[in-house]
Amino acid sequence: MNVSEKVKRLGMKVVYSYLDKDPTTNIPKILDWLLEYDKEKGVSKQVAAVKEAISEPDSNWSKLIKSLWTDINAGQRKALFESLVVNGSMIGTPIQIKYMEKYNCNIPWAILMDPTSACNLKCTGCWAAQYGNKMNLSLEELDNIIKQGKEHGTYVYLYSGGEPLIRKDDIIKLCEKHKDCAFLAFTNGTLIDEDFAREMLRVKNFVPCISVEGFEEATDFRRGKGTYQAIIQAMKILREHKLAFGISCCYTSRNVEVIASDEFFDEMINLGAKFAWLFTYMPIGADAVPELMVTAEQRKLMYHRIRKFRKEKPIFTLDFWNDGEFVGGCIAAGRAYIHINANGDIEPCAFIHYSDSNIREKTLLEAYQSPFFRAYRDNQPFNSNMLRPCPVLDNPGKLTEMVEKTGAKSTDLKCPEEAGDYCNKCVDTAEKWATVADELWRQFPRKPITSGKMKPHKEVM
Repeated sequence: MNVSEKVKRLGMKVVYSYLDKDPTTNIPKILDWLLEYDKEKGVSKQVAAVKEAISEPDSNWSKLIKSLWTDINAGQRKALFESLVVNGSMIGTPIQIKYMEKYNCNIPWAILMDPTSACNLKCTGCWAAQYGNKMNLSLEELDNIIKQGKEHGTYVYLYSGGEPLIRKDDIIKLCEKHKDCAFLAFTNGTLIDEDFAREMLRVKNFVPCISVEGFEEATDFRRGKGTYQAIIQAMKILREHKLAFGISCCYTSRNVEVIASDEFFDEMINLGAKFAWLFTYMPIGADAVPELMVTAEQRKLMYHRIRKFRKEKPIFTLDFWNDGEFVGGCIAAGRAYIHINANGDIEPCAFIHYSDSNIREKTLLEAYQSPFFRAYRDNQPFNSNMLRPCPVLDNPGKLTEMVEKTGAKSTDLKCPEEAGDYCNKCVDTAEKWATVADELWRQFPRKPITSGKMKPHKEVM
């Protein structure tokens, strides 16, 4: 750690102590100070967005921020502030930029990795369900990924799977070893119990993002009978322990109206969720169910509803596809994040099961400079309309071109799928969405971010 980083960390500890004494009075003062202090612009855009959002004391954003002091354990709140704001942005971003400039490649803000392909559920249309307990990253491999990532300024690590909490003991060990990092897991929530909540409270730097498909009928339809009640129980345990958590929702043609409803979001907020991560269904693998893909009108519905909720409800929302306008399109291949599957394959995105690199054969930095990742960097954004960001769902054929040009291979061990076959499932959907998305883009013109490091737009608030 150099002198500059030490000074930043020490200064932010003093700032947080001041903030913690009287958040209502001191938050605006701290935000002004951060804007002045952040010379390297690691968090200035985010801070400005927060300042604007909480300018009205009774706004939903003010209520959300204040709830972090009433609902979340003080130790966890401080740990997440240090790992996400201080390390992840103020310290991490300048390091990422340095490596990007030196090696002419993307460096991710976050790394998503799969500790295991195993899962205790068998959800309809999920690619993980076909893998079984065939692939695992060892504790040593996971630790090595984190060590490498921190060298490049990456302090945020997310887990998916499979069901990552099948490896809950190893996840806790990594939280203990890397206290300077923030960890999040996309989990079905059924393995969260009192013992694990106490471990989360002890390490403080782990946050679950619980997958839920709507209310009981929709959730149990896709995830199995009894899953919804198990999720509710997990949320109650987390709330009782004052632990932060969010929800992950995959909206499909069957459940989109429920996910987009006031009733659903209000219920999740009442149960204690502080953020919601929205994804749409992708027809990946042999067991895909293309009928679950949303229609253009359903995706438009979600587009408008999420923007409405951001003005009304005290919960932070992100829509992986429909928020392309705020981040300059596709964020894969290290532009904001990468995915490493349980076999060690380094993929651009969790929804792109193709790779030309494996963590057991290459370093992360080598993978970032690989032909496949460079092809992504050279082609991003894949469309001048940021509401059509994806090289598969929105621009089918773009992925095929990159895979064929670079020689990337399918990473599906059971049923390898040609990139062209995957993209072809999305052609009709993409054509119909293009008409709607282009109309939305004309109605709300925004200057697109066409290159460089992902920088969230303040309107995401």
